[in-house]
Amino acid sequence: MKAFYRRTTLFLVVLIACSAWKLQAQDPNPQLYGFDEGYEATIDSIITTMSLEEKVYMVHGDGMFTSGGIARLNIPDITYTDGPTGIREELEHRSWQTMSWTTDSVTFFPTGTALAATWNKELAYRYGLAIGDEARARGKDILLGPGVNIIRTPLCGRNFEYFSEDPLLASVMTVGYVKGVQMQDVAACVKHFTINNQEYMRSLIDVHADERTLREIYLPTYKAAALDAQTYSFMGSYNKFRGDWVCENDYLLNQVMKGEWNYQGVVVSDWGATHSTVKAALAGLDVEMGNGWGRKEHYFASLADSVKAGKVPESVLDDKVRRLLRLAYNCRTTDPDRNKGSMNSPENSQLAYDVASEAIVLLKNENNTLPLDKTHTGKIAVIGMMADMINAKGGYTAGVKARYEITPLQGIRDYLGEDVLLDFAPGYKEDFIVVDTGGHWPHRYPNPAPNDTLLKDAVNLAGQSDLVLLFVGNPRSVETEATDRETLALPFGQDSLIQAVTAANPNTVIIVVAGAATDLNRASKSTPALAYSWYNGSENGKALADMLFGDINPSGKLPFTIPKKLEDIGAHAFDKHTYPGVNGSVEYKEGILVGYRWFDTKAIEPAYCFGYGLSYTTFKIPSVKINQNTFLAEDVISLAVQVENTGAIPGKETVQVYVGKSDSKVQRAEKELKGFAKVSVEPGKTSTAEIDIPVSDLAYYDTDQKLWIVEPGEYRLIVGNSSRSVSREFKIQVQ
Repeated sequence: MKAFYRRTTLFLVVLIACSAWKLQAQDPNPQLYGFDEGYEATIDSIITTMSLEEKVYMVHGDGMFTSGGIARLNIPDITYTDGPTGIREELEHRSWQTMSWTTDSVTFFPTGTALAATWNKELAYRYGLAIGDEARARGKDILLGPGVNIIRTPLCGRNFEYFSEDPLLASVMTVGYVKGVQMQDVAACVKHFTINNQEYMRSLIDVHADERTLREIYLPTYKAAALDAQTYSFMGSYNKFRGDWVCENDYLLNQVMKGEWNYQGVVVSDWGATHSTVKAALAGLDVEMGNGWGRKEHYFASLADSVKAGKVPESVLDDKVRRLLRLAYNCRTTDPDRNKGSMNSPENSQLAYDVASEAIVLLKNENNTLPLDKTHTGKIAVIGMMADMINAKGGYTAGVKARYEITPLQGIRDYLGEDVLLDFAPGYKEDFIVVDTGGHWPHRYPNPAPNDTLLKDAVNLAGQSDLVLLFVGNPRSVETEATDRETLALPFGQDSLIQAVTAANPNTVIIVVAGAATDLNRASKSTPALAYSWYNGSENGKALADMLFGDINPSGKLPFTIPKKLEDIGAHAFDKHTYPGVNGSVEYKEGILVGYRWFDTKAIEPAYCFGYGLSYTTFKIPSVKINQNTFLAEDVISLAVQVENTGAIPGKETVQVYVGKSDSKVQRAEKELKGFAKVSVEPGKTSTAEIDIPVSDLAYYDTDQKLWIVEPGEYRLIVGNSSRSVSREFKIQVQ
């Protein structure tokens, strides 16, 4: 088949080009992506031979992570696996019970916010290749990832899975990830479509957002996945949108996704997110997954009756089967030469290290406290439970049974060896207050009080040491699926620990291990050096140690804004109607002003701004060349940005281009990210970041005309290295 030869040829070329192909792989020709039309005639002929019952059997779960195939037609079951940061351990066919295999341990890849913090689209593609490689080794057809929901509130329990508060950054990461996965003969299932931005009451909440907000903030990443990456599947979310469950929302699924975008792939329900048979079938849901949450059978199991009764045209069912077969054929599920995959390869471990090393964000570094010199450190105290915490497990469906995970404590010990005196004290522990609500699930929240005994031991160790590496943050039990945090505060009395330890030893470096924004006011005031280290995968500790001691130069940039207080965020600036909701309804009153758009437009000072991150070297932008000053709507703005490394060591810098329009006839954010590029620069040298911005990307969505409008007039182009930095600014005209 055409798709087979195209993919096989590319794969062999890359293999020949380098022995460690995953380490060098670049995003190949985009024409290699998408659905191969050469399969369509075969698919149509198969559908004509299928019985009504066989068609129905294919469109709902046959097991916990399989949907039915047709053996007589050589159509295998379709197998699914949780992601998006590693392949889930094997479960029993029809339950959540683990099989307790000894052969299903995999690579733990850095979580979504960590990948986004690299601002590196090539790493996103390589990440997809690696996780797709391991999915195939486990015999999976569909990877349930990436998670791409916009980070609207830092409290959302699944933010660590997602990419960003900004739709452009999220889109670039998503497209690379999806392309990489699908090059391995595995379907990406982009989730959770859509406007699913909180875990609190996720299965009950009805979200209300105006059309501009929907189109400009919450749909672009899914649109990029559908059109630019041509993802083979989407997962429908649990929540309602404007009164209808997303998995039976005709506007979102039929009119927008399958209509406007002409999407040809499969829409799968989240597990247990289906609420009807006829309405869901007619509204565009293709596959119902989940165990029914207590129901005896799936809603879609009765589709045959609905077709016979004339409630659902058989052509609608045929369309669902056609989409499933399209996915199966493009993943080559019946091809004996299908990619076999590999698990825990050195190349995949290297990818995990490469992402981890570029994800770490250096937030503060007074007096060049970092990097550390291991030959002059004396006794080192590593303090904080998060230094010795395994992060692969936890987060429910995002948990991974990792073959190994190097913790920060282990990584630092391995780096320093036996010659350096190093002691560890946990300082705090996981401690939850449980409240019986009378329901199925008791309410629990982190105990905000410090553990006096552990705190005292930590302070004593700090006072006896020359250097303290203090680890704070949120364990996976705090940032997790199905619940939101109630506060930005560090749990388990960690602020008290920060205050006491830094008072005992001012020579304290603080490292934050978390997936989402947290309150850093105490930490930032108490230390000369502060870094964000994420749930950073199997190679976490090695990458962190290499960063602390200068073997790698940090280049991560924040993919979200860290506020000074929760009320500074748009979703929390109004009342409970905007979050967490009232009477089962949430109103997105902040509109398009999400994340830095809100902070910049409202002139609110954050703790650390979107796109921010320091380096051990220094950069400047001596010049920017722009292709012209006046543009038409169909033109492309091309910038060549010179980046000079004015320091003494090699480094990587991310050039960010924001666009603003002050005299618009509609509300606009002060500025919006419209392009970025990451470049490597040797000391004393200059590299060029080339950034193209289609003028069409400057459009706003006109709700009256239901069109994207490029408004004529003057625009500001702001070039810098964060949302609050301005190295160069230009004015252009759009006619």
